[in-house]
Amino acid sequence: MRYQFDDFEFDSTDLILHRAGEALAIRHNEAKLLALLLENTHRVLSKEEILNEVWQGKVVSDQAVFQNISHLRALFGNDAIKTYAKRGYQWQRPVNEPVTGPKSELSDIQGKPVATSVAAATWMHRSEIKWLGISLCCLLVLVAVVFISQSDEPEQASFTLTYLPFEGAGPEKWQLQDTTGLDFTPLSTLSAAHFRTSQELVYPEVAAQHPFILTASVRYVDALWYLTFWLKGPAGQWQGVLHGETPEAVRQQLYHHLTQPVVRSLLQNPHSPDLKLAMLTQAHQSAPQDLILLGALVNAYLDVRELEKAMAMAEKLAVLAKAQTNSQQLGRALAYQGEILSRKNLVDLSLVRLDAALEALAISQDLRAQADVWHSRSWLHHLQRDYEQVKASLLHSAQLAQQSQDIARELDALTYLSIMASKNQQDNDKYLYLRQAEEKMRHYALPIYHFAKVPFHYAIFAEKPADKEPHYRQVLEYTALTPNHWVAQSSRKSLVRYYLSEARYDEAKSLIDSVSQDNAENAYLAVMYAAAAQTQAELLPLALRAFELAQLSGDRRIGLDVALLLCQMPVESGVNSDFYAHYISEHATPDWRTQNEAQLLALNLTSVGVE
Repeated sequence: MRYQFDDFEFDSTDLILHRAGEALAIRHNEAKLLALLLENTHRVLSKEEILNEVWQGKVVSDQAVFQNISHLRALFGNDAIKTYAKRGYQWQRPVNEPVTGPKSELSDIQGKPVATSVAAATWMHRSEIKWLGISLCCLLVLVAVVFISQSDEPEQASFTLTYLPFEGAGPEKWQLQDTTGLDFTPLSTLSAAHFRTSQELVYPEVAAQHPFILTASVRYVDALWYLTFWLKGPAGQWQGVLHGETPEAVRQQLYHHLTQPVVRSLLQNPHSPDLKLAMLTQAHQSAPQDLILLGALVNAYLDVRELEKAMAMAEKLAVLAKAQTNSQQLGRALAYQGEILSRKNLVDLSLVRLDAALEALAISQDLRAQADVWHSRSWLHHLQRDYEQVKASLLHSAQLAQQSQDIARELDALTYLSIMASKNQQDNDKYLYLRQAEEKMRHYALPIYHFAKVPFHYAIFAEKPADKEPHYRQVLEYTALTPNHWVAQSSRKSLVRYYLSEARYDEAKSLIDSVSQDNAENAYLAVMYAAAAQTQAELLPLALRAFELAQLSGDRRIGLDVALLLCQMPVESGVNSDFYAHYISEHATPDWRTQNEAQLLALNLTSVGVE
């Protein structure tokens, strides 16, 4: 069938889309979804039906539907597909009567995809053998094009990585050799420990020459070698754990894992959480025994709050880890389960899983992972209102991190203990452990941006906005060279909000102009300013851009804040408020709903939200 709407034409048989006679690129699943919508313009299609028809039994998140709907809206306009809350989606644009026969215009053959050219040429010149030969050649080309278009990853050149000397073992045992698809370059002038504690400053300086930097820590326990590695790239960080009887066996595992295309893809370019989930799902299906990929898939489900699916994958990870006698991955699987149960407020069950995780991790003496588990336990004890256990858990976490020489984890435990002390009205402790963290920063001679956490915590402790201002200002001074560090972004947002509430527009504008990177946080600052001090015409493009960046980065809170703002735009602005109301319905958390209760009530959106 060929469907015509506006200036588009879509062939639902060959899944080929044209606009004004020109072929347009469209992903295979998007084309299948478009065909389904056009074939059912008379009714609403549920998520379940779309999943069954388009993905046909493959295990994918419900978010895959939302992601593909969003891509089609970007192509045809937000009003092309309407969302019906709790029901599904329906095509809205007028569609001409579908055409089943071949095209009659000779001019349409030129510049069209090969399938159309073949059909028209064969129809008009059956008697000419030369055209038959051309048609056969074109058909072969079409097959090749379709095969390539359905491939998820294009063929890439070798993955070039820079690696720093591994910690905990002699360098002669851990030299990495180039393999098919991997090129390794050693960099001995930079230590792994210094890189990890100074990454915010060091990586931007070396990224142009060394975009992918591998660091690792090695230990030898009970006749087995254990490797923990981190890989830093332009779009984020990847990490994993491996073990084997010899360094060579561990290296071979590392080589095999790093050749997985998804590792490079996720590190090279930013992806939305939904797309990342889809990529990891496919990667896991291609390499089901790779436990690092499976652990990353659990995290991806947690990022999109798919707790049931995250638990299913965590259980699978535990089963495979037991089968492979892999205590490191078993401990991580149990820790994931504890995290999921904690999010469900099942405190006692979560503690049982975390205790089991500690037992498994003790076998391989994985001190870093044990420190993380003790950190997680502290929140559960906080929910039980047992501050002494909170304190004991975090101090033990800091001790384990110190033993493993993980400075960042050690400081995180101490600063978090300061926050927990504040939450539990323990005024002496909240200052005591913050001072201890500051003293350790000096002892370790850390870059100044680490010290920004100290005034940041003092700002949290202050009760009045005016009293918080000087502390936030000090944070920005300490992070002048690292303006995108999370404490800088949070402090800048708090100051902008405070200045706008006080009508100090020039100071707010100055803060916004001081940052230039195009990311969700900075875009949202411009939205806040425009909402307070500019016209709606100036606000709309800024809000749309901030929402787009929030989707790409996975920042749900900014996405929700901007969506709520867009829902309040007047009808004449052309904003598809149904789309943004549905986004709120899909992603609003109870905390966010509570904070925005008045605005949601005014918009009659009080019933939306997810737990």
